[in-house]
Amino acid sequence: MHRLTLVATCLLGLLWGASPARAASAPPWGTGESQGADLSIWLVTFSPGDDVPSWWGHGSLVVVDRQHQEQRLYNYGMFTFDEAMLAHFAMGRLEFWVGESSVNGTFRFYKSENRDVRVQELNLTPEQRVRMAKLLADNVLPENRNYLYHHYDDNCVTRLRDMIDQGTGGRLREYDRAAGRMTLREHTRRYTAVNPPMSILLDFMMNNEIDHPITRWEEAFLPDELEQQVAAIQVPGADGQPVPLVAKQWNYYEATRARPPAEPPNYGPWVFALGVLLGGGALGLAAWERRTGSKLARVLWGVENAVLGLVLGIPGTALFVMWLVTNHTVTYHNENLFLANPVTLLALPYGVRMAFGSAKVRARLKWVWALLAATGVLGGVLKVLPLFDQNNWRLIALILPISVGMAGAFWLDRLLARGPGSERASARPSDSVPSLKTS
Repeated sequence: MHRLTLVATCLLGLLWGASPARAASAPPWGTGESQGADLSIWLVTFSPGDDVPSWWGHGSLVVVDRQHQEQRLYNYGMFTFDEAMLAHFAMGRLEFWVGESSVNGTFRFYKSENRDVRVQELNLTPEQRVRMAKLLADNVLPENRNYLYHHYDDNCVTRLRDMIDQGTGGRLREYDRAAGRMTLREHTRRYTAVNPPMSILLDFMMNNEIDHPITRWEEAFLPDELEQQVAAIQVPGADGQPVPLVAKQWNYYEATRARPPAEPPNYGPWVFALGVLLGGGALGLAAWERRTGSKLARVLWGVENAVLGLVLGIPGTALFVMWLVTNHTVTYHNENLFLANPVTLLALPYGVRMAFGSAKVRARLKWVWALLAATGVLGGVLKVLPLFDQNNWRLIALILPISVGMAGAFWLDRLLARGPGSERASARPSDSVPSLKTS
């Protein structure tokens, strides 16, 4: 998937990239010609890549008929990149479909991107292979192939999970009733650790839907998690005795890149330090400009206001709009709106005017940052209530010190303007003029 704007990129980054499908006639397992003994079904896992869409990895199912020398890869990550797709994405309704692709061609594509191609042959009975292969062939039919994509609940890997569960008679879901290792947010932070700014932006955009405890079934929205679960489960074999679900596994290609970290990185101290630095910097610029009359200090202070208004205001405004008018439920009732929202965007034009010397705009900026500091503190205080359970502490650690520091800078500027030193400075020109006395 292509990268668009910054916000669109981070949300589209939650989608799986896919290679093009090819049109083909019905396979022998779709027409009833295949025999179960001749069929082999593989779960294929592709490791993460370099760009945003590929950070999450990808997965597919392959059906091989040795007798008919036919094999096809089923890819649930297909989409059409056009204006209609962008419009649907903007409103939170993204339509994907399943398509058939060349097995060798797809494998070579992922190898060329230096991404793992790991294969697990499923240990199914002949009857299960026939049933599962027929389901896959039916899924690619025009009347069946489309589905409404949801990154966590219904994506190109959860579709594989559901198909394997059907093939095993519900055994996978039964095994996956156990509690998951971590929340959806923690998994998201894990896979976005390759790019800390994007990781924080994604964190900002998503609400408490992804903070609740989940099961292993829900964790299988990730290709690596599904691969591990399939490798760990046992199912009844042809004689009714438990056998591993994976008959054998091999690597078509092993990438040289590192895999995602096992635990989400702890950015908390770093983002807090950055927030304190930016907020404290505003205080320093205010004192410098007021005590020395430095034009450079005023310009830098105005630029800081404008940049923060841009960097925090655009995501805050986008988040507010997405909550109001789209179907992106993961953005609804987002507590990060206490920290950054459309009000923040006002700092952009006001900061530009301040940099160019406008004195009147300072009063407006003072109230912009005072309001944001107050709502940010309120958002933190409300966390004592069960309803406010969003895991956004690292956003609070980053943005609240900025708002408090910026608000404090304008109050400091006002206090210094009224101080004794300021009065003496303003009195010097008149003191130097000699008085005229008349007799």
